[in-house]
Amino acid sequence: MVTNTVPDYEGKTMKVTISDIAKAANVAKSTVSKVLNDSPKISQETKHKVREIMKQMNYTPSSIATGLARQSSCNIGLLVDMSKESEFLNQFFYNIIGGIESVIAPLKYELTISNVQHSSPEGHFLNRLVFSKRVDGIIANNSVLTEELCEELNRLEFPYISIGEIMTPGSWVDFDNEAGGSMLTSHLIKQGYSKIAFIGGQQQEKIYTHRLSGYLQALQQADLADQQQWIINCKADEHESYLAALELLQSEDRPDSVVCMNSYVAFGVLQAAKSLDIHVPSQLGIAAFDEYPLSRYTTPPLTSLNIDTFQLGVSSGELLMQRIRNNNIPSRHLLLEPELIPRESTMRSQFPAGT
Repeated sequence: MVTNTVPDYEGKTMKVTISDIAKAANVAKSTVSKVLNDSPKISQETKHKVREIMKQMNYTPSSIATGLARQSSCNIGLLVDMSKESEFLNQFFYNIIGGIESVIAPLKYELTISNVQHSSPEGHFLNRLVFSKRVDGIIANNSVLTEELCEELNRLEFPYISIGEIMTPGSWVDFDNEAGGSMLTSHLIKQGYSKIAFIGGQQQEKIYTHRLSGYLQALQQADLADQQQWIINCKADEHESYLAALELLQSEDRPDSVVCMNSYVAFGVLQAAKSLDIHVPSQLGIAAFDEYPLSRYTTPPLTSLNIDTFQLGVSSGELLMQRIRNNNIPSRHLLLEPELIPRESTMRSQFPAGT
């Protein structure tokens, strides 16, 4: 249970009450109570002012701290940042929804998809969903669950699961991107490639860091030296990767294969190879993260990793329901294994040059 205290003049601690909040905000106790209940009779300005003071004084409403354990909305919140279309306008997002629904629906829970609204304090999900007790728990991508938000949810003892690794204490589920990088690179090595590049992604992205780490580990295990000039950071789309691959493949010491950050990057690399009349796979092997959406439809079809996002939804739903039932259980970190799908783009022995 969270204890709401402030130091008194002797250095001791005293429980923060509604009266303390009302005094600090210069409003009546009844106003504070109405803010806690999100009453429409209280202005948004006053609600924001009172809630900021609650946060500053480390005050957790008893209705949040204790009521959540005995009251249930039978609703789960899935947070989405609507300012980032790439996060919800893709097959991955709908697969995740399906996975979550397959877990919570038999338990008579509903799923609410909600915009996180970072820019609007009064519309923020903490006010709309958590303080109002409209959901029993939250699932969100780690790009939405910032360190500050995770710390606040931990302080409130509110159940949540991150899709993607987070550094703050909390439960999360993700794919083992490091293992994936190693799987793709090892596959290329087994096919006889030895000068392997890595294209796509930005250095500050955790997903890139993990995938690159797996790539480097596989090179080291095969006693192949990594060439820094073959590790190319760029936006992980077909245009940027096309330009990067075009330059790389025209260098004096060019690679004989490429691990691509995703299938869009791989498509750009394929186009660069085609424009330079470099045959795939005999002269250049190409392997990519992400089966969706292009891998099976390119020419030649791409060797890729299948990342089962439906299972990602299932796992996040199961972890959240466990935490709703018992929020005192230790945090769990779950890594799911990707599946390698070999295709023509790396089968050099089966496709001699020019065929």
